[in-house]
Amino acid sequence: MKQLKPITNKLLWIFALGQFGWSLLSGVVSNWMVYYYTGSPDAQNPNTGLFASGITQEPILFKLTLFGLVLAAGRIFDAITDPLIAGWSDRSAYKGGRRIPFMRVMAIPFSLCTIALFTIPQTSSVGLNDTLLFILLMVFYLFMTMFCTPYNALIAELGDTQQHRINVSTFISFTFIVGQSISFLLPNVAGALEPSVGQYNSIRFAVAIMSAIACLAMLFPAFYIKERDYIESKPSETKPFTSLIKTFSNVQFRHFVYSDVIYFFALTLFQTGLAFYETKLMGIPDTMTFTLTATMTAISVCLYPVVNILAKKIGKKSLIIIGFFAYSVVFAITSICGEGVHWGFIVAITAAVPMAILGILPQACVADVAELTRLETGEDRSGMFFAARTFAFKMGQALAMVVFTSLTVSKTPQSYRTTAIFAFVTCFIGAVIFFRYNEKQILKSIEEHKH
Repeated sequence: MKQLKPITNKLLWIFALGQFGWSLLSGVVSNWMVYYYTGSPDAQNPNTGLFASGITQEPILFKLTLFGLVLAAGRIFDAITDPLIAGWSDRSAYKGGRRIPFMRVMAIPFSLCTIALFTIPQTSSVGLNDTLLFILLMVFYLFMTMFCTPYNALIAELGDTQQHRINVSTFISFTFIVGQSISFLLPNVAGALEPSVGQYNSIRFAVAIMSAIACLAMLFPAFYIKERDYIESKPSETKPFTSLIKTFSNVQFRHFVYSDVIYFFALTLFQTGLAFYETKLMGIPDTMTFTLTATMTAISVCLYPVVNILAKKIGKKSLIIIGFFAYSVVFAITSICGEGVHWGFIVAITAAVPMAILGILPQACVADVAELTRLETGEDRSGMFFAARTFAFKMGQALAMVVFTSLTVSKTPQSYRTTAIFAFVTCFIGAVIFFRYNEKQILKSIEEHKH
């Protein structure tokens, strides 16, 4: 039997660079597509809705907008492809491993598609633009799934111990929020480029610069990490949808997923609306978005060591419930905020706590359940466990996209406040549901099987 190399924190940090890359691309699309393709400009934020004239804006069914339906369809398509890609990855026997080959192939197309989303659907024909936007979003989410699903499976496989599972979850949480935070720099980068390339091209060039940085971040771990040197894995024999059914038949996994879906519904409402909350409710220029996000990120990162230590002492479950309730407070504050940059800092500082907790620990919970299943069955289906989680929460995200664009079709301040109220109520419900997750029993069973 081949002697495997030890997994170190250095290796886990290199692995976490991939999370920075895909989170930057995801952040550019999730944080700015709605902002630039809908909304209306004002004196302080002239780029709001910059590309809106090229896309159908009027509701096409009740209050459902075409743009909201396209975004939701993209997320549903993304969710459906998750188990297919996970099954493909779990069952693969490539020389380079079950996960890394996917990452190597998909990094460049994923990045190019991000650029295309802000460039191609801008012809003189609204109907053609609608069609192009729909096709590109489907391709974007397919490429993201083909990179992220195998990548996420490595969280459980590199997390060979409870210590490593918490550490890798901490590291990728850090790189995730750094990637998301840098995506909020888009208006600032575009503003610096605008005198040279013009208003429209400045957005496109800014997206291209961020996509190039993200691509390099994804490629580095994909070529540095030799998967077979660290992981002894054999292809799963279970077919994708059979594996998906088996995964959802796990009672503890279902308890986790129910709350996770609701959490991501609430969080997606909030993230999609963040630029609008700041510009339309607080009266803050969109160029301030990065400053506020950087503040939130910096405080959150400072809390990472505390979360890491507390998770090992009091357990992940208690902290996750605290995180849910803390986010509920953030959403409640947003729903009643007034004008002034101080409101932005209040939200940013308050959100730092749940961001630190919920950025780290949910992945570790999935890794725990996947590890216990491997020990009980002798079959490693880590890819499917993470795919099942993303399948579920992307359904929540899809619904959130429809709800947000439908609630805000009037583009009034009250409509944006309503989305924050929805986020508050649903996140509170998610916290209550998570009480049913039995972390102690899972960890006890893992230890029993190992000894």
